[in-house]
Amino acid sequence: MGLFGRGKKGGVMNVIRCDLNDYLVWKWRPLDQEVNSTSRENSIRYGSSLRVKDGEVAVFVYKQKNGVMQDFIVGPYDDTIKTANFPVLSSIVGMAFGGESPFQAEIYFINLTDTIQINFGVPYFDVADPRFMDYVVPVSAGGTITFAITDYRDFIRKNRLVDFSLDRFRDKVKDVVVRRCKSVIGNAPAEFGFPIVQIERKIEDINEAISSKLVRDFEDFGVSVKRLDLSRISPDKESDGWRELRSVTSDIQSDTIRKQSEINLKNMEDMQAINAANMEETLRIQREEAQRAQRLQTESNFMGAHALNVQAEVLKAGVNSLGQMTNMGDGGAGGGLNPVGMMTGMAMGGAMGQQMAGMMNNMGQQMTAGMQSMVPGAGMAGNGFQQGMTPPPMPGMPGMPQQPQAPNPSTLYMLSVNGQQAGPFNYMQLQQLQMSGQLTAQTYVWTQGMPAWQPAGQCPELMGLFVQAAPAQPQQPQQAPMMPPPPPMP
Repeated sequence: MGLFGRGKKGGVMNVIRCDLNDYLVWKWRPLDQEVNSTSRENSIRYGSSLRVKDGEVAVFVYKQKNGVMQDFIVGPYDDTIKTANFPVLSSIVGMAFGGESPFQAEIYFINLTDTIQINFGVPYFDVADPRFMDYVVPVSAGGTITFAITDYRDFIRKNRLVDFSLDRFRDKVKDVVVRRCKSVIGNAPAEFGFPIVQIERKIEDINEAISSKLVRDFEDFGVSVKRLDLSRISPDKESDGWRELRSVTSDIQSDTIRKQSEINLKNMEDMQAINAANMEETLRIQREEAQRAQRLQTESNFMGAHALNVQAEVLKAGVNSLGQMTNMGDGGAGGGLNPVGMMTGMAMGGAMGQQMAGMMNNMGQQMTAGMQSMVPGAGMAGNGFQQGMTPPPMPGMPGMPQQPQAPNPSTLYMLSVNGQQAGPFNYMQLQQLQMSGQLTAQTYVWTQGMPAWQPAGQCPELMGLFVQAAPAQPQQPQQAPMMPPPPPMP
C-alpha cells in the first residue's frame, strides 16, 4: 500500500507503512502497482517517509551487481529515509542528486509479535499392536500448532520473500506436522510399551514426543514452535482390525485373570497350611517343655523327701542310742542312773535338734520354690497385692473354725511352709497344690482382709478343697508304768 504526495521539486514522495493486523510477511508496493508490473514498484524516492510500528521490522532488499544487500529498520520508527539510518543505502544513492534521486529496493514488513496458529488433521493410517503385529487398526489425529518468527535475519535467509504467501507457508508447515505425527504415533505403542487399545490414554506422552521433533523440523523454516496441542488420537473402533484385536485381548485378559486367581488361591491355601503346621509344632514343643519341667520338679521333690527321710532315720537312730546311754548304770550292782550318760545324751540331743531345725528350714525353702515354679503365675511380682501390704506375723496357735463360703477365683493367698512365706496363689493354683499333696488342711494361709494367719481347712473359702475325711488323730503315747519303790532293807 502507498500514499503519494508532491516533493519540493515536483517528484513523487511516498509514505511507506503496513496497516495489516494479521500477517507474517507483507511486501510493500506503491499504490495501484501489481506484482512485477513495472520497475516502478521497486523505485523508492529518497526522502520518502517510513513508519514502522513496535513489534515490526522493515527490510530493504537491494539487488546490486555485487549481490543482494539489506537494510533492517526495527520499530518503532517514524522518519524520512536518510542515508544516516540506512548504511547500505548510503553507499548506493549518490549525493549528486540532492537527495531526491529514486533507488531500487524491495521493502518487506515482518511481524515479530503475533504468533501464527494452524489447525491440522491427520487422516486415518494403520497402526500395529506391538503384541500382535498382524492386527492393524486405522488411527487418525488432529490438533493445532503455534509458531512465530524470532530471528528475522535467519527467516529471510531461509525463505524467498518475493511473493511470500502465508497460505503456501502454512501448507508446508502442515505437511511437516502430518508426516511427524504419523511417524511418532505409528511407533508409539512399541516404543512406549502399551497396547494400541490404550493409545488414547497416552496422548500426553505422544504430544511431548511430537513437539520435541517438530522443534528441529521448524528450524528449517526459520520459525520457532511455541506450542503443539494434540487434541485427539482416534482409533477406528468400527474397523475389522479393532474388533479382531479386542476379541483376542479380551480372551487373553480373561485367561490371565483366571490364572492369577488360581495362583492367589493356591498361595493362600499354602500359607494357611504352613501357619497351621507352625502352630501345631509350637503347641507340641510347649507341651513337651511343660511336661519336662513338671517331671524335673517332681523328681526334685522326691529327691528332697528321700534326703529328709534318710536324715530322719539317722537322727532317730541317734536318739535311740542316747536313750540307751541315759539308762546305762554306773557299773555297780544297783543299776542306778548314769549322770555322765545323761549329760552326754542331752548335749548330743541339742546338737541333733539344731541340725533337724536347719534341715527342716532348708526343706521348707525348697518346697516353696518348687511350688512357685510348678504353679503358673505364682510370685509377688504382679500378684494383685497392694504395694506396701505385708502379711501379719507367722501363725502360732490355730484359730477357731468358721462356716464354708463360696471361693472367689481372683483372691490371692500366701502360704506358710516351715516358717517361710510362699505365694501368692489364686484358687486354681491352690487346687493344684492340694492335689499334689503340698497343701493340706493344716497349712496356714493368709489373704488381704484376714486379721491373722489361719489353717487352710478353717478358711471359709478354702474348706471346699478338703472334702475328704479328716485324718485320724494320732494316739497319745502311753506312759511307762511307774517303778515300784525298792523293797525295805532287811
